[in-house]
Amino acid sequence: MYTRYSEKQSWDIEIINSTESDHGGFKEIMLKIAGDDVYGNLKFESGVHRVQRVPETETQGRVHTSAATVAVLPVIEKIDEVEINPSDLKGIDTYRASGAGGQHVNKTDSAVRITHLPTGTVAECQDGRSQHKNKAQAMEMLYSKLLIEKQDKQKQETADERKSLIGSGDRSERIRTYNFPQGRLTDHRINLTLYKLDSIMEGDIDSVIDELRKFNDQNGK
Repeated sequence: MYTRYSEKQSWDIEIINSTESDHGGFKEIMLKIAGDDVYGNLKFESGVHRVQRVPETETQGRVHTSAATVAVLPVIEKIDEVEINPSDLKGIDTYRASGAGGQHVNKTDSAVRITHLPTGTVAECQDGRSQHKNKAQAMEMLYSKLLIEKQDKQKQETADERKSLIGSGDRSERIRTYNFPQGRLTDHRINLTLYKLDSIMEGDIDSVIDELRKFNDQNGK
C-alpha cells in the first residue's frame, strides 16, 4: 500500500531493512521515503492497524484478526557538531600534573580541567608541560564528549518517539481496520469508512489522508 502510494506521488522509496516471517510475508519492514511533504502526508499512519481476513489455510472460512504496527519518523539530520558557549564553561581550573604515587610531575600548574556547566561534563588534560596545549587538548575532549552525549540523546528521543507512536501493539489500540471479506477500511480516529479496500491496497489512500489532514487542521493538532 505504501510503496504503491509513494510511486503515485513520485517519491523515492528504499527498503532499508526487512525480516521475513516464518508464516509468509514479513515480520518487519523499514522504508526510507524521500520526496515532497512525505512526513506531512504519512505521519498519520503511525499506530496499530488491524487486519481482518480469511487466510488461504483456513478451511472453514473463518475470519482471522491480526495487527501490524506502523511508526513514521522524520529523518533527522546527522549531528556532526556541537556549539560550546564560553559562558557555559566553569572557570578553567589549572593544577599541577600528578604522576605515580601522587607526586607532582612538574612545578607549574600546567594541568587543565574544564567543566561544562549545563551538562556537568568534565574534561581534563595533564599530558604536557604546556598549559596552553593542555587547554586545547581538554577542549577537544570536551567537544567529543558533548557530541557523543548529544548523539546518544537524539537516539533515545527517536526510540521514545517510536514507542509512543506504535503503543503496545495491542489490537485494542487500533487506529484503523482493514476488513478484506467486506472490502472495507475504517479509520477509527475520524469514524471514516470506505468500501474500496482493493484500490486502497494499491495505493489509493489520498481520500483517507486528506480527511486525516483536514481533521488535524480543524482540531489544531
